[in-house]
Amino acid sequence: MELHQLRSFVAVADGMHVGQAARRLHVAQPTLSRQIAALERDLGVELFSRARRRLALTSAGEVFLAEAREILQRADKAKRDAQRAARGEVGTLRLGYVQSATYDALPRIAGPFRSQSPGIRLDVQAMTTLRQIAALRAGTLDVGLLRPQQPSARKHPGVLDGLRTSVLSHDDMLAVLPAGHPLADQDRIALADLRGEAFLLYAAEAGSSGYDVIVEACLRAGFMPDVVQHPKDAATLVALVAAGLGISIMISPGPPIDPALIAFRPLADDLPTWDLALAWSPDNPSTALARFLTTQGLG
Repeated sequence: MELHQLRSFVAVADGMHVGQAARRLHVAQPTLSRQIAALERDLGVELFSRARRRLALTSAGEVFLAEAREILQRADKAKRDAQRAARGEVGTLRLGYVQSATYDALPRIAGPFRSQSPGIRLDVQAMTTLRQIAALRAGTLDVGLLRPQQPSARKHPGVLDGLRTSVLSHDDMLAVLPAGHPLADQDRIALADLRGEAFLLYAAEAGSSGYDVIVEACLRAGFMPDVVQHPKDAATLVALVAAGLGISIMISPGPPIDPALIAFRPLADDLPTWDLALAWSPDNPSTALARFLTTQGLG
């Protein structure tokens, strides 16, 4: 049983006229008749009654017609879906992002792409830069929002070889203070002024070097930071600072929050900026990735 036989059967059943169905299908009438006969032999039942030279569906034909219509509809849908997938209109885009991209870059990129490509499911996951690079190489991640020039990446020569990147921003580090903190009135904060403060910093997770950079900067300013807690994410970190449990340093931009609770202030010290970039493998055949890159002007 083949799809063209089902189409022939449905066309004849719709009009109960072989000649009209043959013209609609652009085939010769004898060819259409042979297709119907072959279908009946395959099924082992008669689909049409031909008494008095008038076509009518048999009881088997009536049941088969409903099933044939559904099969053809599903086949047509499968064809359309395959064509849409080939054009990158459906599928899944696996996107990794560093914590510092959560509140600006991620929604700025993912939101418009989701609106422009509603058939593509976005699978997003917070990952350190080095984990993203490994996943991009392994093909388990399609695109990453990462920090290609962060110290942990620089410590691994060639770690980005073979991957393509597009820098989105150059981000500074900020002091995060409770709004009522005495230093919150200053336009810029010197690290030395934070001596004696309780610090809330992300844990020194493998593949993330922000912790080390902050500690080294504090040591250069003449003190070892007193780290009292290691929040898991930016939202928790800022909430704990607002609650008065300590101060922090994080990569800009900070999360949106009531300025009556939190003050973000640039640092006066000479600290490195942190590039934020999109990264992907040119060997990744994903059509969803190709469509994403096109929407970002990178295709």
